[in-house]
Amino acid sequence: MPTQLKYDTSLTKNTNLALIAEAGKVAQLTELQPEEQEYAQQQAEQEAKLISLNRYTHRVYVVVAPEAKTEALRNEAIRQAGFTLLKQLKTDKVEHISILDKTESGASLYLAEGIFLSNYTFLKHKTKDAKASPLQSITVADAQVTEQQVQELANVLEAVTQTRDLVNEPHSHQSATQFSMHLEELGQEAGFKTEVLDELQIQSLKMGGLLAVNQGSEEPATFTIMEWKPENAKNSKPYVLVGKGVVYDTGGLSLKPTPNSMDLMKSDMAGAAAVAGILYAVAKNKLPLHVIGLVPATDNRPGGQAVAPGDVITMFNGTTVEVMNTDAEGRLILADALSFAKKYNPELVLDFATLTGAAMRAIGKEASVAMGTAGDAIMNNLKKAGEAVHERMVEFPLWDEYKKQLDSDVADMKNIGGADAGAITAGKFLEAFTSYPWVHFDIAGTAFLQGEDAYRGKNATGTGVRLVYNFLSALAR
Repeated sequence: MPTQLKYDTSLTKNTNLALIAEAGKVAQLTELQPEEQEYAQQQAEQEAKLISLNRYTHRVYVVVAPEAKTEALRNEAIRQAGFTLLKQLKTDKVEHISILDKTESGASLYLAEGIFLSNYTFLKHKTKDAKASPLQSITVADAQVTEQQVQELANVLEAVTQTRDLVNEPHSHQSATQFSMHLEELGQEAGFKTEVLDELQIQSLKMGGLLAVNQGSEEPATFTIMEWKPENAKNSKPYVLVGKGVVYDTGGLSLKPTPNSMDLMKSDMAGAAAVAGILYAVAKNKLPLHVIGLVPATDNRPGGQAVAPGDVITMFNGTTVEVMNTDAEGRLILADALSFAKKYNPELVLDFATLTGAAMRAIGKEASVAMGTAGDAIMNNLKKAGEAVHERMVEFPLWDEYKKQLDSDVADMKNIGGADAGAITAGKFLEAFTSYPWVHFDIAGTAFLQGEDAYRGKNATGTGVRLVYNFLSALAR
């Protein structure tokens, strides 16, 4: 059962309660009995971060508000406290928890966020030992926040859940066609329009990158267009989101080098899933913005007709590309979608892709790599949005010198550069297919984790959804 996040300031008797309090004010919590105040203060003085009180009919937890250098880091520490609290809630088999912030700082929203995201599980294919979390609902009981704020957060967190589900779904249950059907279902649920172009339509558009990557597959490619266009949209030109939708990546004929390097390649469509999640959150919260999502989808297989290293293909915009490595396939399908985006005369285009191991090796799982042509103001606003939700981004340069690595003897350009600066040369390749303000996010290090990382969990994280929703909602305001 999905976690429910709701708002209710009327605390009933015997409610399981989480109180957020400053360390020096724990003894002043009127919700505690005198002996509980004394015990809690002793624990706080010993630097306890979580204090648990068992009243037998229910439980009370005191979350000691953390100290941090900045407001953003403090909010992140509270999310992390939500992860710690959830472990205790599971141990205590708590089904419902209410949150009351005694610091009057809006901290209940961040604690709820940390609990909600930590409570995610993907048990769809388990038939035995499926241990679902006992926690079913989280109630924010603060008068300092509004029901609208809680509902907005609930919709965003549900969008993250939907994104995680898409990325965690194995390829045996998610071909490009099935993936597009899942996106249509999300559109029906959230209220945005979807149109799925089939193989014949993709051929008629001459999307050579998407068709080339799909050549070795027995499953057809798809191209999904998602659109949220409310009557009160504040932007005359749309914001366009593009996501890499490689539903499974073997590397093609440039087969991935080690046996376990493709084990997790069901996650190579995390960029596309993020775009769908963002549209879901935008539509659910009815943001007054015109937003379009583009998702080219295919698997990448070394079948009999597979594109081969050295082949030359013609892209949607007429550019010829010498395919030197078939495992650099994501940029080929993204390039077609980025060229296609030009028809919308967009205000801004953001693309998301698990694109390069180079990005992951450069900064690990702590941030996403970003680069683009949108200018300092937009980039700074994106960074600010990322800091607020702790989905941080590191900007890489797009200097023209890097483009030399993509020079080809037989075509307009190659699809891969040299051994150095791989994340940047991938960005330079994509830049050649843009003619508008654009930012590229390489989420290879953050989209799918092989070990648990607090509330981001293990496996799919849903990265990108909260960052871009935060950015777009600021524009809407």
